[in-house]
Order: sequence, then C-alpha cells, then structure tokens
Amino acid sequence: MGLLDRFLRVVRSSLNDAVHGAEDPEQLLEQATANMQENLLQLRQAVAVAIATQKRSERQYDQSLIQAREFYNRAQSALAKGNEVLAREALSRRQSYLETAKALEGQLQQQQISVKQLKANMRTLESKIAQARTQKDMYIARARSAKASQRLNEMITQVNGSHFNQIEDKILDMEANAAAAAEFNTLSQDTLDQKFSALEAGRNPDSNPVDVELAALKARLNLPES
Repeated sequence: MGLLDRFLRVVRSSLNDAVHGAEDPEQLLEQATANMQENLLQLRQAVAVAIATQKRSERQYDQSLIQAREFYNRAQSALAKGNEVLAREALSRRQSYLETAKALEGQLQQQQISVKQLKANMRTLESKIAQARTQKDMYIARARSAKASQRLNEMITQVNGSHFNQIEDKILDMEANAAAAAEFNTLSQDTLDQKFSALEAGRNPDSNPVDVELAALKARLNLPES
C-alpha cells in the first residue's frame, strides 16, 4: 500500500518547508495522519459493505437450495399421484433454483476472497497508521527542537547586534553626563566657598585675583591705589 509512502513524502516535504519557514510542519503532519485515518475509515466502511453483501448472498444461496429441495419434494408428490406434467414443472423450477444457487456459490467465493483481502488491507493500514503516528511524533519533536534552536539563535544575534550597542552607547552618554554634572556641582561649591572666605577676610569675593595681588603688592611698596 502506498499510503505510508505518501505520508513519509509529506513528512519530508513538511520538514523542508519548516526549514524555509513556508508552513507549520506540525499542521502538515497532523493533516497527513488525519488523511490516513480518513482512508482507514473509508476502508472499514468498504469492509462493512462487502461483509453485508456476502451475508446477503449467503442467505440467497441458502434460500435457493431450500427452494430447490422444496420443488424436488413437490415433484415427487406430483409424480406419486400420477401427475407427471406437474412433476416436470416442479423439477424445472428446482433446476432454476439450483442454477441460481450455483451462480451464487461462485459469487460467494469471490466475495469471501474480497472480504478477506479487505480485512488484511485494513489490518495493514492500521499498523501503518500506528507506525506513521510514531514517526509523526518524532518529526514533530525534531521540528519543535529546530524551531527553538532557531529562536535561540535569533536572540543571540540580537544580543550581539547593533541594537544593544546603541543601548550601551546611550548608557555611556548618560554616565558621562552624570559625571560632568557632578563635577560641575563640585566646582560651583568650591567657588562659592572661596567667595565666602574672601568676604570673611575683608576682600571683594568677586574681585579679580590679579587685582587683589596687585593691590597687595602696592601696599607692600607703599604705592598709592590706582
């Protein structure tokens, strides 16, 4: 039977599609086994019809033999009573039933062979479906593993990609800005402290250091202020 071969071709095709991202391999495999199950259902129905036909032929065969015996008895009775014409007619009907029984016997032999073959095919298909389901589960597990590996590789690529480099650059910029702001605040505080110290010493906190030093030098040399 070619059902399993067709299933395996679908399996291989589905794996190729999975690699190229064309279709979901699980759906393809489920559909393939569903098709095989549908074929099995149709085969079971065919077996049931064949068996019913065989049973009907068997009943017709048995009935023909019963009628043949019945008309043989009638022929004997008619002949015993001296009615040869009626006896001949009864034997003619008997012969007709015997011919029908013979034809049905040949038909029954063919039907028995057919039913036997259908049952064998059904058992074979059931075995093939069980085998196909096992292989389907194996292929689905492989497909899921491949899909997980692909996702992991994509995540690794993203981690190593420019996106994270951009994030790192932004963080470095933020750190640099924070450091600059802290340094500026420190310098501002130092300048403010210096102004208060100069004020406490009687100097103008906003005066130029050069002017301050020049004034001090003039005072030392007893020179007038400009």
